[in-house]
Amino acid sequence: MDSKALNKRRQALIAALKDSSEAVRAAAAHSLECLEGLGSREEILDLLKKGNRSSKIKAIYALGKLGGEKAIPPLLYCISRPEEDIKSAAIEVLGNLANPSTLMPLVDKLKEPNSAIRAKAIAALANFRDPSLVPILLPFLDAGDGLLDAEAARTLGLIGNLQLEERLISLMQSPHAATREAAASALGRLALS
Repeated sequence: MDSKALNKRRQALIAALKDSSEAVRAAAAHSLECLEGLGSREEILDLLKKGNRSSKIKAIYALGKLGGEKAIPPLLYCISRPEEDIKSAAIEVLGNLANPSTLMPLVDKLKEPNSAIRAKAIAALANFRDPSLVPILLPFLDAGDGLLDAEAARTLGLIGNLQLEERLISLMQSPHAATREAAASALGRLALS
């Protein structure tokens, strides 16, 4: 978003702070707070390059809010970083953007040694709703760890492949509550598919 458009939004929200409705004033205040985190793309990229770790993570989420094709290259760079918190945030944001060009780089993150990063990548892939992901994600249903199997169940439920019904029903017997909850949710979504 360019600075002119951002400024136009800010002005409208500042005016809404004087609205007679308390709900409108609260919504305007919240939106202004969100916009304050958004600077120009150049400012965000500079923060991503030179900021401390928490600033870099904030910049990653700001890039996600700005979106667009120009956000993709720095986010792809961030998923290759060794810092797990930076990598994790970038995976989440790329998943939210669900740009087709990022599908395969996110699939590659399923090979990460850290199971939390793999789980984050599985969750990110849910936003693509791509049936070609089913065979890639199926092995994660057998993880039996309450993390990877749960994320795989959630993601596969969103993809909505009815052939997964029996696999998801079997996860209802998992010793992990998170897996059972994810399987139950996924089974409800399959009926809608």
